[in-house]
Amino acid sequence: MSMKGHRPPASYAHARPLHVLVLEDNAELRQQILLPGLRDYGFRVHGAGTAAELHRIMSKQHLDIVILDVGLPDDNGFNVAQRLRSLSDIGIVMLTGNDGRQHHLAALQNGADFYLTKPVDLDVLAATLHNLARRLSPASLIRDAMPDATQPPRWRLEAGCWRFVSPKGKVLALTAAEQCVAATLAAENGTPVSRDSLIQALALKVHNFDPHRLEMMIHRWRRKAISSTGEALPLITLRGNGYMLACDSDTSIPRI
Repeated sequence: MSMKGHRPPASYAHARPLHVLVLEDNAELRQQILLPGLRDYGFRVHGAGTAAELHRIMSKQHLDIVILDVGLPDDNGFNVAQRLRSLSDIGIVMLTGNDGRQHHLAALQNGADFYLTKPVDLDVLAATLHNLARRLSPASLIRDAMPDATQPPRWRLEAGCWRFVSPKGKVLALTAAEQCVAATLAAENGTPVSRDSLIQALALKVHNFDPHRLEMMIHRWRRKAISSTGEALPLITLRGNGYMLACDSDTSIPRI
């Protein structure tokens, strides 16, 4: 995958640069080829080496398109694509060294828009990104076009951590255990929190805590959010890293 000889066509110009994040754990490929190559085509690009890093960046700024590798140190690209698709209409391009039919199908079934194999020609990758951009919602393409443009609304933890308010203004009431977990996650502001840390916060209130209760509680919490608000919680499970919550909050961790 070389950049030699690539000259971005003038027809690729946009009113504003498309904001693209490249999730690729091969630092040399990411930093020396993909990022500078895509910048040459006029993209505004960020790089990430782990799923956790991707979610931290997404909790702080808007992205138009994510390029995902399948093999990651803390997750796999299929899981990441599925989570991204459940939370937004962001463009998703899978970029992987596996050209097998099953991988291709799995990528598309989990929400990817395109599936490209390595080594990829940068001309082809850039053309794919621009074609995908034409299919994205107009609102997503003009969001943050101006320096002071407002970001899309997010879930918000309110009322002493006893309720979540969805981006559409619907209220999700929380149980005592849920609000303890929500406040602990929100306090980390988009940084993963380990299961042990969450259990420790809950164990102050619950005797003889069974670790499986945390997973069951989060499962029920997600289902309740969909049932009550019609929107998915921005609660992400990171394999080996616990959980991460992207929301707004001006509350402290409650004591119950």
